Amino acid sequence: METVTTPKIKTLRSPSTRIHEVDFTNLPFGRIFSDHMLVADCKDGSWSEPQIVPFGTIPVLPCMTSLHYGQAIFEGMKAFKQPNGNAVLFRPEENYARMNHSAWRLCMPEVPHEIFVDGMKELVQLDNQWIPRTEGSALYIRPFMFATDEYVGIKPSDNYKFIIFSCPVGAYYPEPVALWVSRNFVRAVEGGTGEAKAAGNYAGGLIGQKRAKKRGYHSVLWLDAQSRKYVEECGTMNIFFVIDGVLITPELTGTILKGVTRDSILTLAKGLGIPAEVRRIKIKEIQAAWQQGRLQEAFGTGTAAVISHVVKIGYRKIVMELPPVEERKIGNALLAKLNDIRMGRVEDEHQWIVKV
Repeated sequence: METVTTPKIKTLRSPSTRIHEVDFTNLPFGRIFSDHMLVADCKDGSWSEPQIVPFGTIPVLPCMTSLHYGQAIFEGMKAFKQPNGNAVLFRPEENYARMNHSAWRLCMPEVPHEIFVDGMKELVQLDNQWIPRTEGSALYIRPFMFATDEYVGIKPSDNYKFIIFSCPVGAYYPEPVALWVSRNFVRAVEGGTGEAKAAGNYAGGLIGQKRAKKRGYHSVLWLDAQSRKYVEECGTMNIFFVIDGVLITPELTGTILKGVTRDSILTLAKGLGIPAEVRRIKIKEIQAAWQQGRLQEAFGTGTAAVISHVVKIGYRKIVMELPPVEERKIGNALLAKLNDIRMGRVEDEHQWIVKV
């Protein structure tokens, strides 16, 4: 393997690329990985110099603390190839801030900016050819950190490993989604880790996903833990509804992830003159609006999903069928605007796009 020095990060290049094995017209989400990854270690509060190395396995002992006590967090973001050939990131500073908020919540060290943001730029630049050019596809980027102490004992680890890898992806949901409202299980509780991207949050949500799919739905719509009355999130996405032409999304209460795409949609809605409300919303309000013909749209938002239209919601014995996707004005307008910004077709007035 050839060792080279980039302007900032020592890089061990892969001796060969696997890119010729990839069918970029058929990209399953999260199963194909690019050639390199960034690795850095934190030992007793001090970070090592990051390195970019070939994507591959890492050594793990059975006693590693994150395997037993779940001290692990991650982020999700994307790189895009614009028509002019520029490789760009979307709002990486927001993901950086959220990563470190998650780290604080799980008693983990803060990742330095030069490792997370600057390192990511160099990694994406090195694997630039892995960014799909088809609109709707992207290079999905996964930064994550986990505890690496090698003993079995419950306390914050003294040692951690931070890694960034990437994978070319198509749509997370290739079709509009159907949601089942879970009443038996919850995703998060007040004072818990709901607004952190903690690995355990997703493990705890698998049973809701599994039961939703058993009923013929794509994903789960979570309610609040205390009363089981208020809508919170859906699967891996924030949720939006359109009632009487007003865009509504649940307010952040500490149990809901602070979605970067969610925040972007609210900002774009304001610019497009779309009335929007951020407030608690009861599932019974959604049901009543549907019964009265006032529920016009619903969609989920997230880095992986971007905007995924919801076609039906199952709640108790009621199946709320929503209007056809092609007739939806607000969700489609917001998605078009977001894609135009990412692809450089309109002015990036919010300075969201960062060139690699």
